[in-house]
Amino acid sequence: MHILVTGVAGFIGFHLTKRLLDNNMKVCGIDNINSYYDPRLKKDRLDMISGRDGFTFHKVSLEDRKALMQIFRDNDFDIVVHLAAQAGVRYSLENPYAYVDANLNGFMNILEGCRHHDKIRHLVFASSSSVYGANARMPFSVHDNVDHPVSLYAATKKANELMAHSYASLYSIPCTGLRFFTVYGPWGRPDMALFKFTKAIIEDSHIDIYNHGKMQRDFTYIDDIIEGVVRVMSLTPEPDPQWDRESPDPGTSYAPYRVYNIGGSHPVELMHFIGVLEDALGRQAKKNMLPLQKGDVVATCADAKDLETDTGFRPIVPIEEGIRSFVDWYRSYYRV
Repeated sequence: MHILVTGVAGFIGFHLTKRLLDNNMKVCGIDNINSYYDPRLKKDRLDMISGRDGFTFHKVSLEDRKALMQIFRDNDFDIVVHLAAQAGVRYSLENPYAYVDANLNGFMNILEGCRHHDKIRHLVFASSSSVYGANARMPFSVHDNVDHPVSLYAATKKANELMAHSYASLYSIPCTGLRFFTVYGPWGRPDMALFKFTKAIIEDSHIDIYNHGKMQRDFTYIDDIIEGVVRVMSLTPEPDPQWDRESPDPGTSYAPYRVYNIGGSHPVELMHFIGVLEDALGRQAKKNMLPLQKGDVVATCADAKDLETDTGFRPIVPIEEGIRSFVDWYRSYYRV
């Protein structure tokens, strides 16, 4: 098996690549090591997997069509796992063009690469729980309409799903979109709440708590995310014979296309999450209570029944265990 992993130096891409290499698969990784957050963390992740048997790396941006197409031409990929993206809901308010470049133009190049290389039998790509936007009915189901995003980031992820469906329909490229729910764990992203809170509490600084703490998130530990991705990779989607044009189901299709939620289906109150972190650190947080930010949603909760039915797996790691693992890694990595 030869697998292309985009965003290989990113949080999820790094963990997935480690797992694939451990399973003796051949991985070609690409990443542009940009400065959205500390590139040293990305380089340290990359150092953990560089030099391993079966791994090759290309420093390239998704928007670089010529370079990306050359990588496709030079390799016979069986599966493409597309994880690279410009992430972050709040940053999309500050720099919207970065999301157009990476998430739209970049994904277009991935789709074209798959289209022109017949050996590729499955494109698995990262979507996000953000696509549920203004939806209030929970748990969020892949069978619900998701046409009301509340951030440009969410809109680009919804656009990725539509783009992938069109290529599945036009060119019979099997495509599966994975809506990740608030991923956390060791080697995580510094722009995420757990990382920022941990850093601030250790440094005795205030943490910003939005919507005055009245938030819920379906936090999903990184190992659960990776298990879900690996199982979906081997589950090539097929057309749904029961799909009805008169009453179209957003979660399946007449084309070889599927969407899955990967989340624990156990939303956690933000203040409880902070309490667990305080216990793990042995220190109390200084809290700065703020109103809800533009682009944020109040709560998320995944309906992961389809994932469990089709793969036999659903996320299981409780936040108490996951937060302890993150804190242990953070203290070790930063020597604090």
